Amino acid sequence: MSRDYPLEKVRNFGIIAHIDAGKTTVSERVLFYTGMSHKIGEVHEGETVTDWMEQERERGITITSAAITCFWTKIDEDGTKDENKTRFNIIDTPGHIDFTAEVQRSMRVLDGAIVVFDGVAGVEPQSETNWRYADDANVPRLCFVNKLDRTGASFERSYQSILDRLSKRGVRMQIPIGEEDAHEGQVDLLTRKAYRYEGQMGMDVKVTDDVPDNLKEDVEKFRGELIERIVEHDDELMNAYLEGNEPSLEDLQKTLRKAVIANEIFPVYCGSALKNKGVQPVLDAVVDYLPSPVDLPPVHGTNPKTEEEEERKPSDDEPFCALAFKIQTDPFVGTLTFFRVYSGSLKAGSYVYNTTTNTKKRYTRAKLQRL
Repeated sequence: MSRDYPLEKVRNFGIIAHIDAGKTTVSERVLFYTGMSHKIGEVHEGETVTDWMEQERERGITITSAAITCFWTKIDEDGTKDENKTRFNIIDTPGHIDFTAEVQRSMRVLDGAIVVFDGVAGVEPQSETNWRYADDANVPRLCFVNKLDRTGASFERSYQSILDRLSKRGVRMQIPIGEEDAHEGQVDLLTRKAYRYEGQMGMDVKVTDDVPDNLKEDVEKFRGELIERIVEHDDELMNAYLEGNEPSLEDLQKTLRKAVIANEIFPVYCGSALKNKGVQPVLDAVVDYLPSPVDLPPVHGTNPKTEEEEERKPSDDEPFCALAFKIQTDPFVGTLTFFRVYSGSLKAGSYVYNTTTNTKKRYTRAKLQRL
């Protein structure tokens, strides 16, 4: 049976942040823009999809990780949408320190992550903890400086805090068009395009060459820095650049993708999820730069029968291998087990060997539900 979406068009990533940085708000926009929900739920109204527990909705915080699946169609340079969809499997994680184990547990099964920062506070204590978890799990990351509509917001200050407290490998991909009350969009540094948002909940993305005059100097300055950081990772591009030949956009994106997957560059984006500005370009970046399962090395484990180390490649033809990373009790469905499949496939009637209990269990169709 062929896949609806090839593994190359799958992205398994998480959204992580310090509490109140806005990651659940980002998740709600993702669900809305991908068409999985027709109404944006707000945290302060207790109507979000990913905060499904009653305690979460009452308190307005995320307590447990939530898994969601949606499909994204990338926006082309001219503002139109590409025809090819990418499948997103997303885990929205807690930001409160009391539930940090949920983040650490989720990191084991993620291929990539979006790290959300408060545009006023920048890097906060739990941001550093989550970043360390991602380092330990070798998870590629994109950064999103959120809440640039707030009084006191500063993209440059938040960006500098990322460089000072997390990693010098962060690099601007955008700069904001206005901040605080004047925030209206972003300028993409690679393409020199301005992004503005119109229509219902910012659904319509307007991509134009209309870069504000007061930003043109900064765009050229920061774009030069970005290109230099990218070409450092490819000798051929570096030599051509030093000779005065700027690489093509396609070559720059291809090299940047390799650097992001290798954790050598962390792209930084900006916007305001609550004001519906800036989420769509981040989703495009997930498609362009975060890895698919086939971009990552095979997983290694110990065969319980032979005690020898074996590897499993991300292929349907390999033996089934998965890691159960979360148990959730639903009042209507019962106990749900979330597992990350690393190889093979699981069909109704299959027997699965549990290495923890040393037992085999048969899974019927009623017990299997694909996200």
